[in-house]
Amino acid sequence: MPPSSFASYREASVTGYADDNIASGRWPESGALDRACAEFDRNLPLGVATPDNFIFEINDEESDAVVGVIWFAVVERSGVKSAHIFDIEIKPQYRRRGHARAAFRAIEEEVKALGLSAIGLHVFWHNAHARNLYASLGYAETGVQSSRSAVRYEPGCHGEQ
Repeated sequence: MPPSSFASYREASVTGYADDNIASGRWPESGALDRACAEFDRNLPLGVATPDNFIFEINDEESDAVVGVIWFAVVERSGVKSAHIFDIEIKPQYRRRGHARAAFRAIEEEVKALGLSAIGLHVFWHNAHARNLYASLGYAETGVQSSRSAVRYEPGCHGEQ
C-alpha cells in the first residue's frame, strides 16, 4: 500500500472494526471508535512502515481499480513465527467476484517466501460469508468464543430451561 493511501484505509478499517465489535456484542457502542483507534495504532504505530507488517491494496485485474485491502503481520508465539491476518476488506460493489480468494492465494506466496509456518486470522461469528470463504480456503476453526447477556434468563411458559 502506498503511504498516500494509508490515512483513508486507517479511517475505514477503524470504523469497520468498531462496527464489528459492536455488532458482535463484544463492545458497547459508547467508546467503541476510540477503542478501535487505540488497537489499530498499537498494531501499526508506524503506519505502513511498521516492521513485520504487510498491507496490500487489492486490484481488479481488468480495470486496475483498487477494490480492497489485505493486511497481515508476522507474529511469534512460543518461538514459532507465523502470519496473522489483521484485516481483509473488499469494497461492497466488488464483493463476490473472487477478489478476496485471489488475495488470500497471493499472500500465501508472501508467507512462504518469509518462511512462516502458518496463517491465522480472527473472524466475527456474525460474518457468515467470511467464515464460509475461509473454510473453502482450508482454514479450520481452532476455537470459538461465546458470550451471553448478563440479563437473567426467564424460563418459557412450559418451564423449559
